[in-house]
Amino acid sequence: MGAHSKELFSYNTLVHALAGSLGSMVGMSTFFPLDTVRSRLQLEENREAKNTFAVLQDLVKEEGFITLYRGIVPVLQSLCVSNFVYFYTFHGLKAMYSHYTQSAGRDLMFASVAGVINVLTTTPMWVVNTRLKMSGIGHGRSPSRLPRYNGILDGLRRISREEGVGALWNGTLPSLLLVINPALQMAVYESIKRRLAGSELNTLGYFMIGAVAKAIATTLTYPLQLVQTRLRHGHNYRDLSPDAGMVELTVYILKKFGIAGLYKGMEAKVLQTVLTAALMFAVYEKIAHFVFKIMMVQPRV
Repeated sequence: MGAHSKELFSYNTLVHALAGSLGSMVGMSTFFPLDTVRSRLQLEENREAKNTFAVLQDLVKEEGFITLYRGIVPVLQSLCVSNFVYFYTFHGLKAMYSHYTQSAGRDLMFASVAGVINVLTTTPMWVVNTRLKMSGIGHGRSPSRLPRYNGILDGLRRISREEGVGALWNGTLPSLLLVINPALQMAVYESIKRRLAGSELNTLGYFMIGAVAKAIATTLTYPLQLVQTRLRHGHNYRDLSPDAGMVELTVYILKKFGIAGLYKGMEAKVLQTVLTAALMFAVYEKIAHFVFKIMMVQPRV
């Protein structure tokens, strides 16, 4: 396996990782207000679950236009690192085992491994930026008492000092379970690409494939994403322990709000993730193809 293991550190793998990282940042920057709506619906119990654009209008009226982009810098920083790790690991593994026949099952396995590595290494960054993003909501507390950090590094330092290092990995269990989301997305995306092999796909083609892949993954895993967000940010249920785990929190939501409680904000989430992922894949493919072309290197996909 020695010769094949060199592919993990190849130029091809690095290009895929950089292209995936840049593509994700472009996608998130473009549709960030939709992510803000999703977060607010998931975490604010008193906010009416209106349609996405109605919530956007409400937020602008209540807090000003700038609130739609609160926390975008740390989110982009985290996304840059997270997707670099994910794309690097996924394409590195594909290259290492390129001597085997490619299949949806193999893609799912590689994507799952990449997801686990990504979760374990980048969860602390996501814990901090979730709190930064939500720092403007009262959420049953005085806004002045909400944690405010001067960026990711300050947040990492303060959380570890004030709440313990373990707090930086809040929501890790549902995050590990949610590895199935990007894994499904990547497996579906790669599978559709293989079926269309030989076709000259344009930007719109990659956009549509990415949209279909993400729509399937998000719809199947949304309840876990909602629980993950509340574990990272912290809930405000007075009759539930602040240290409640994933199972306890899930059961509580089901008892209090029913199955609909696990799908609150799903419209905004699906809209945001589908559009963001679709644009990410379109940009990723174009960047990767452009770099391989100018460097006259044959890409391994």
